[in-house]
Amino acid sequence: MKTFSAKPAEVEKKWVVIDAEGLVVGRLASIIAMRLRGKHKPSFTPHVDDGDNVIVVNAQKVVLTGRKYSDKKYYHHTGHPGGIKERTARSILEGRFPERVLEKAVERMMPEGPLARRQLGNLRVYAGTEHPHAAQQPVALDVKSLNSKNARA
Repeated sequence: MKTFSAKPAEVEKKWVVIDAEGLVVGRLASIIAMRLRGKHKPSFTPHVDDGDNVIVVNAQKVVLTGRKYSDKKYYHHTGHPGGIKERTARSILEGRFPERVLEKAVERMMPEGPLARRQLGNLRVYAGTEHPHAAQQPVALDVKSLNSKNARA
């Protein structure tokens, strides 16, 4: 019996659309990261990009559990001495780019390296309900029905 190793030319990528309205950020991010890496497929190969293309709509309507909405902080550095900045999850979700909360959660669940950066290119997150990828005929993935804890009222 030989170990199967997928070749990049043999990979068949699908398009998946996920409606994030009312879904818990961490649980949704772990499902998206698994899809991007291709770990849901029996042909998973760690060194090959065999994951799906994931489209997420309604990213501004995601839910954070507990007090994370007001207490969770996101840090970035300006590059200047003493230039560390922080923002709360609330200020980001109510701000100009609310999809960044979900993008950061998925990015931090992926391994570091060139392959993961290429796989993150297969993620498209939109704050509203519209997306320009109708021509790819994405299949809807119902994350709410996978587990009752995935959604919050």
